[in-house]
Amino acid sequence: MRVACCFEAGYDGFWLHRWLCARGVENRVLDAASLLVDRRARRAKTDRLDAAGLLRTLMALERGEAQVCRIVPVPTPEQEDARRRSRERARLVVERGQHSRRVKGLLMTQGIRDFEPTRRDWPARFGALHTPDGQPLAPCLRAEVLRECRRLWPVMEMIAEVEAELRDATQAEDGTAARPTRLRGIGLAFAPVLGHEVFFRDFRNRREVGGYLGLAPSPWPSGKGRRDQGLSKAGNSRARRTAIELAWLWLRHQPGSAVARWFHERVGCSKGRMRRILLVATARKLVMALWRFVTDGTVPSGAVLKA
Repeated sequence: MRVACCFEAGYDGFWLHRWLCARGVENRVLDAASLLVDRRARRAKTDRLDAAGLLRTLMALERGEAQVCRIVPVPTPEQEDARRRSRERARLVVERGQHSRRVKGLLMTQGIRDFEPTRRDWPARFGALHTPDGQPLAPCLRAEVLRECRRLWPVMEMIAEVEAELRDATQAEDGTAARPTRLRGIGLAFAPVLGHEVFFRDFRNRREVGGYLGLAPSPWPSGKGRRDQGLSKAGNSRARRTAIELAWLWLRHQPGSAVARWFHERVGCSKGRMRRILLVATARKLVMALWRFVTDGTVPSGAVLKA
């Protein structure tokens, strides 16, 4: 007997999908944002209505209506586990910034601007701190800043540990996360994110690459009106931010590449909003060039490989 089912992608992950498939059930993981819903201002939403909507969607998929919703490609357990390091590093970097800014903010209220809590000699420098008028720090403030610094350093040690694991894993393999590091300007902060978040998937063309990152345009033609809504931003937000950050570094370390020349020819002396818009377009072109480099080995035009 053939059994088919579906559920929305969410916090439950993909273990249920694998469990069902191992028992012969044809399961599909659906993108919840792609399901059709009532567009009224206040719509009823209950478990019964959600289940009925999923059932209608599943019946449409069985009839061959592929555009009724988007099916999420399920990664393998190895692919899902490989991207945890880059995600953990991103969370730890954010936490490091929060602790560091908190320390500097507390000391700024007392006129102290030159204390760096990330330096190794911070205990000695912290013990000698005093306000510009020569007064020592208040006891409660000193205790709070000290606790923030003590929370900061374990986070920095964890970041170093995760980065060492990323370095060892990247050097030990020749996969989608290791190949971008052959190009100048791409290191361990960006290659694992793009490799494990983007390039592990099977894209048919460059349009799918741009759409997955949310860097595809969102046109709004209706009747005689023509309006552009900008980028869709409907894809992987973590990969999109990484691609835009990488575009800045690419312009610096690969100035002779075709992508960098394309940017400079169109930007010229422009600054501000126009420069940022063209940088996002550069990020889209760069990711497509890196996708071709990872999949078939085509080096981006004008790019320089590391020695």
